[in-house]
Amino acid sequence: MARELASQPDLWERAAGLTDLQALLPARGARIAVVGCGTSWFIAQSYAWLRERSGHGETDAFAASEAPLDRGYDAVVALTRSGTTSEVLRLVEQLAGRTRTIGVIGDAESPLVGLVDEAVTLPFADEESVVQTRFATTALALFRASLGEDLTAAVADARTALGEELAPELVDAEQFTYLGSGWSYGLAQEAALKMREASQSWTEAYPSMEYRHGPLAIAAPGRVTWQFGEAPEGLAGDVAATGARFEAGSLDPMAELVRAQRVALARAVAKGLDPDRPRSLTRSVILDA
Repeated sequence: MARELASQPDLWERAAGLTDLQALLPARGARIAVVGCGTSWFIAQSYAWLRERSGHGETDAFAASEAPLDRGYDAVVALTRSGTTSEVLRLVEQLAGRTRTIGVIGDAESPLVGLVDEAVTLPFADEESVVQTRFATTALALFRASLGEDLTAAVADARTALGEELAPELVDAEQFTYLGSGWSYGLAQEAALKMREASQSWTEAYPSMEYRHGPLAIAAPGRVTWQFGEAPEGLAGDVAATGARFEAGSLDPMAELVRAQRVALARAVAKGLDPDRPRSLTRSVILDA
């Protein structure tokens, strides 16, 4: 996990330059859905928000197990590191002959490659660790570049995130709540998932404006509320009044996720856990039925 986590800035730069693969993604104006499981679902949410905001067309995001099949999409993008996740394979099989499918896949030899109409493979970003870090963010870098974004600042921010010293209050905290708005909400959810997977920590995630509608009640000394992107007015003060630490993410939200990944890793090591083989998890969820 440590090695793969640290490779992200270089991989984002590489993905940003892959214009041939970006051209395989749905064209501007297409009405699409993006599906995935776990981490990939959260990245799908971020891509969907960015694609709509940039005027490229209506874009929905679903967990693969919950995706509707009858909405008349022009295309469905299936995001998966392994290409073997049962729910994704079943969905793509059900869409065959009905809706164009595009797979964004880490393992270029996976079964999904032969099932989709177009395969966008990123084997250079595939991983050995069960806890996913670089494939997800590299896929999002590819998506962002395909929408015309310049990732220079995001890459620089990721290098900053990798080089800074982690605050002891983050490594030792009792509880984390991650917040985001727009495309950063998906990344906030992914940060919480990383913390659960790697370090067995108590974490939650909410849209930023929803946090004061109840979840603020768990904020307390020794706990952290971590904002991805710009915070709503007054939120920092409301969190400070509880005694909790307010972590105001100042980096590009994708780079802020790298910071969160580092904290998850540090907490796992401090607890004597193996983040590459988290409890009860495998690299891919493959169901018998």
